[in-house]
Amino acid sequence: MKNIKIIQAPLAGISDIVYRKLIREKSSQTLLTTEMISSEALVNNQKTLIIEYDKQEYPLSFQLSGHKPHIMAQAAKFLNQRASSIDINFGCPVNKVVKGTDGAALMKNPKLAADIVKAVKDSIDVPLSAKFRLGWSLDEINFVEFAKTLEEAGVDFITVHARTRSQMYSGKADWEKLAQLKKEINIPYFANGDIKSVKDAIKCLEITAANGISIGRGLMGNPFLAGHIEYYFKTGEILKEPDLEEKIEILKRHIVGEVELRGEKNGIKFMRKFYNFYISGIRDASKYRQVLVRIEELKEVLRILDEILRLHFANSR
Repeated sequence: MKNIKIIQAPLAGISDIVYRKLIREKSSQTLLTTEMISSEALVNNQKTLIIEYDKQEYPLSFQLSGHKPHIMAQAAKFLNQRASSIDINFGCPVNKVVKGTDGAALMKNPKLAADIVKAVKDSIDVPLSAKFRLGWSLDEINFVEFAKTLEEAGVDFITVHARTRSQMYSGKADWEKLAQLKKEINIPYFANGDIKSVKDAIKCLEITAANGISIGRGLMGNPFLAGHIEYYFKTGEILKEPDLEEKIEILKRHIVGEVELRGEKNGIKFMRKFYNFYISGIRDASKYRQVLVRIEELKEVLRILDEILRLHFANSR
């Protein structure tokens, strides 16, 4: 994993195989990551859709969640032969996850987190990483101590989302805080939060002194971004942002891919969360989104997207 500078952050209900493959088309070095996989669900049912993957995705990390070291170890062992690396989720902030003492809740129990790392590390032979936040709340920031604990337990690299659990995804990511890690740990660390452009990536690395960046929501509606950042790292040149025609074209492919994976009804429903990201910033975007989220047939969705593009060009003249 020495050459990795960009990680596609795992997003539950977002970063499935279709989404990841679209990103891979534009980027060769980015470490792709699966959605968060429940260790207990995986141990009990190893045929879950969430672990669908394709060889063209590599390098590919599988992210696990859970709070039972022996179950996490079993799940990691099962994934070991499929993974370029395994990632442990210590950062998910959603209520149903932290109420089960998984995700960010484990930042309040560093000893258990360390036990999980040790158990997983002993069960795999690929690199092990962990993702977490600044802390539980602004009054309980412990990411430096937590990073040291995980390093001692055996993780090979970490990703830190520069918000607390209580902030969820609101407010601004505090990149400045992450710079503290440079002198405190000896393993690579990746900065996560509010990276939505090449310029954001450049600024984030300057401020955090991190070894790389992790991009989550910034890739939603812009799967080109990771590739553009890779290109900047190689050449120092910033490519132009994709225009609406390019975005609509890749949105169509995204929709078709989800329909092929999930069936028409479920695939169209799954895609509704993406529309705003793909068409934001254009005239009447809100109106178009309201129309799109009501449609249930692929043919009609594609027709509306063509109409959006036609009207956009007509209004641009």
